[in-house]
Amino acid sequence: MSIQSDMRLTNKTVFSFCLSSLVLTGCQTITEKPTTSDQYTQQQSTSVQAFKAKQSHNSGQYASAPSDLWQVTRDEMQLDLHLENERVQSQLKSFLKHPTYMDRIVKRATPYYFHIVNEAIKRDIPTELALLPIVESAYDPFAYSHGRAAGAWQFIPSTGKYFGLTQNWWYDGRRDIISSTDAAYKYLSQLNKRFDGDWLLALAAYNAGGGTVSLAIKKNKRQNLPTDFWSLKLPKETMAYVPKLLAIAELVKNAEKYNVALKPMPNQPYFSQIDTQSQIDIAQAATMAGITTKELYLLNPGFNRWATAPEGPHRLLVPVANKAQFNKALSELPADKRVQWTRYTIKSGDSLSTIAQAFETSVELIRKTNNIANNNIRAGKTLLVPTASQLSSEYVLSQHQRHIQKQKNISRTTDRKDTYHTVKSGDSFWSIAKTHNVGVRQLASWNSMAPGDSLAIGKRLVIWSKPQQSVISSADRQIIRKVGYKVRSGDSLARIAGKFNVRIDDILQWNKISKRNYLQPGQRLTLYVDVTRSN
Repeated sequence: MSIQSDMRLTNKTVFSFCLSSLVLTGCQTITEKPTTSDQYTQQQSTSVQAFKAKQSHNSGQYASAPSDLWQVTRDEMQLDLHLENERVQSQLKSFLKHPTYMDRIVKRATPYYFHIVNEAIKRDIPTELALLPIVESAYDPFAYSHGRAAGAWQFIPSTGKYFGLTQNWWYDGRRDIISSTDAAYKYLSQLNKRFDGDWLLALAAYNAGGGTVSLAIKKNKRQNLPTDFWSLKLPKETMAYVPKLLAIAELVKNAEKYNVALKPMPNQPYFSQIDTQSQIDIAQAATMAGITTKELYLLNPGFNRWATAPEGPHRLLVPVANKAQFNKALSELPADKRVQWTRYTIKSGDSLSTIAQAFETSVELIRKTNNIANNNIRAGKTLLVPTASQLSSEYVLSQHQRHIQKQKNISRTTDRKDTYHTVKSGDSFWSIAKTHNVGVRQLASWNSMAPGDSLAIGKRLVIWSKPQQSVISSADRQIIRKVGYKVRSGDSLARIAGKFNVRIDDILQWNKISKRNYLQPGQRLTLYVDVTRSN
């Protein structure tokens, strides 16, 4: 649906129409019943009739709706950007030094921004808040911090639960675009009310916590000092957090002034919400919609596994252009065919946890499906187990596959070797990190976790250890250095090994190359050299 170019509305009227007819129908939190396709169509029709009546009443005195979401954002900005402040200017200069940064942001934000900015307009809150995920996560819905914050809006577990964001093995509402955006705006609005309508204090509290900001205000009051954001002594991160958002808002507001080319984002919905009514295999759903599993995960980042959550939310977001195709396929697919089931014969030594792990499902779901009240199972009996319809690698953005990809990226960018540790009773990140001489945050990050996450007994952790020096040099070495070497014309492995007093096998291992591969002039090699002995 589009608005004709000859219609002339005020921006507020246009946005109100866009919201009622395009976005908000069918976008509820997970506690509400999703809007059906018929209801969605009916609401669109009602909105169009209301819009035409308003157009007639105002005798055609309207302005056309902006075609670009950046202009939508500019038109509804409400904050004083405090451009005279040194902290804002510092952040502004930092962004201007990296002109391609916003290009990456736009690419990530495009599927979500129409919904997020229009949700801000619906609530009559500053559209600058729609830019906050840039500061929080660079608009990455899969972002996870060392402080256990997840999603585009970076909710920690406790705050997420307070605002109704479900977090379990199958699903994390902190990453769900609809649910987390609703929770973030509710939280920011509550903070704004707490601090008497001061959005800068609300933003500071979103980052540091309401209690931290309140204590800083009380301290200033005792000293007869101003209590605005700029006068408070807050954590270093928070002192930069608010200016960073204001600097981004200024770049968006006056992009031409700063010679920043913001790639346009169409002022039209990117996705539609579909009520699936039950659990469904992600790969199967992607095929039904005519998109890749990666595209489906990006629109539905809340789902951790190969299928949607058994207990809901029973909804999927699909591109608007693929809505009709998906709805048709879904209507023709019986509920009992939306997840593949396997009959598994229990073997001696099996447990519900090992079976669940093997089939990438949860113990709770196996119990519920097979009416098992406890963990007792008997060899020779059979269990009905839900299973993925495709190979694990097909579910490219599931939690498991993201972890595998992270290990591949580490392998490509480090000289460390991977080892593994199975968690035992009494283990902690601290004790394991100390044993292996690595950092706690580093260890947690390697395993897509945060230091505060609990460790389950039996969990297998990957540890990237530094190379053993005894492998790469003799016992009497003095100083070992990592050296980058550029292959010259006429070089061979033997010649390079002789020049630096290292072994050919070590060169092959350090650079993950084979003797069968010819060295090419200009090729770069990594060597670990005893600089007291090299030629």
